Amino acid sequence: MSGVLKYPVLTGIRRMFLLVSPNETSFEKLEDVPNYVDEAVPFFISLVLLEWAVLYRQGKKPRLNDALGSLSNGLLSLLHGLLFRSTELAGFLWAYTHFNVITLPWDKPATWVLALLGVDFAYYWVHRFGHEVNFIWAAHQTHHSSEEYTLTSALRQSALQKYYSWVFYLPMALFIPPSMFLVHTQFNLIYQFWVHTETIGKLGPLEWILSTPSHHRVHHGRNPYCIDKNYGGIFIIWDRMFGTFEAEREDEKVVYGLVHNINTWEPLQAQLHHLIYIMKTAWQMEGLSNKISVMLKGPGWSPGKPRLGLNSDIPQIEPNPVKYDIDVGVLRTAYIWAHYLIILLVWHPMLAKLRHEMSSVMMAGNIVYIVYSLFVFGSLYDKKWYADYAEMVRVWLFVVIWISGIPLPVSESVCWFYATCAVVWTLGVAMATVSNSDTVNKKQK
Repeated sequence: MSGVLKYPVLTGIRRMFLLVSPNETSFEKLEDVPNYVDEAVPFFISLVLLEWAVLYRQGKKPRLNDALGSLSNGLLSLLHGLLFRSTELAGFLWAYTHFNVITLPWDKPATWVLALLGVDFAYYWVHRFGHEVNFIWAAHQTHHSSEEYTLTSALRQSALQKYYSWVFYLPMALFIPPSMFLVHTQFNLIYQFWVHTETIGKLGPLEWILSTPSHHRVHHGRNPYCIDKNYGGIFIIWDRMFGTFEAEREDEKVVYGLVHNINTWEPLQAQLHHLIYIMKTAWQMEGLSNKISVMLKGPGWSPGKPRLGLNSDIPQIEPNPVKYDIDVGVLRTAYIWAHYLIILLVWHPMLAKLRHEMSSVMMAGNIVYIVYSLFVFGSLYDKKWYADYAEMVRVWLFVVIWISGIPLPVSESVCWFYATCAVVWTLGVAMATVSNSDTVNKKQK
């Protein structure tokens, strides 16, 4: 390959679009495989900022509350990795150790291509089952919960999906080397980032073979014609083969989100709301068969209906649909993002570096604090009645931990920033409480 294309920046860009060769991305040992996903993060961020610039130029203002909702869900999905190995890789290694029949040579282009197709074929079925089996949809629906379709939507991932997806890749362990599997599961994920955008139109002949932004816009639509279509990760050929393909229509704008939107920026609710719903539904359903069907049939199923429900039950798109949006003001927005970026850019990366040195108890404590923080940030954006009090508890908890001498994975300047916020926030809550009390007294008089 040309030396120019091997410059680090160009290499990173090529990887985003799978423009890599087998000889540069094939490895004999599992430990030699780079962490391509981590190396792609700067390119994810750069493309997000580029897309925002394009949107501003087009007169469209990116919504920071939606972006934070997507990033918070994405961060939740990564926290598992601080304590445990990748579930997909662990499952694959187990199957490879016990059931491997023949291992294809790791350094042959044919093996590389077969692994590429095999991972994407398995992903097609992971993805399809994620829409057609209700308890699996309970995990995957998080990815569809944004009413926007921007590159940050690609980062809105499920924290639960990894606990079932590994099963679909097990047959590949019969013949694919683990190192090759790890390479292509990463590239499959990285490729899917750039298709989450409205700024790229149709791509001509590539539309016949690849999953493109146009095809994936259909997949994320809640228009009736979009439901349960275009599951392919890299290739759209599987959808064409198995009857799940649908082209984007010129005469009907795609409207994004869930059929019944959840209207929140709080990530725990986004992750768990449908799982809670189907558990309640199954509990209330009469008959064991119906209880099992609630879990195993499609989200649109109910007694007397086909496995995937009826298309006629899908709500039509209302004219000029109004998106969920709450204005919290510039200062509160800046405050939320300042604290969120500390966790995203400082706290989480530092924990990743220390995961082999830190005890499981300490790591779990940090994870709980991050999860609580993400819950509070979403609640602040939702203007929940308890949000201000929850934030006051959050910053003071940090200060107490700091003063007690327990090591924190952030600098001292960040600690002082939290201490300042704790004082200011407490004063603000106190003043608001007094003001509300005065208002109530005046009304009573």
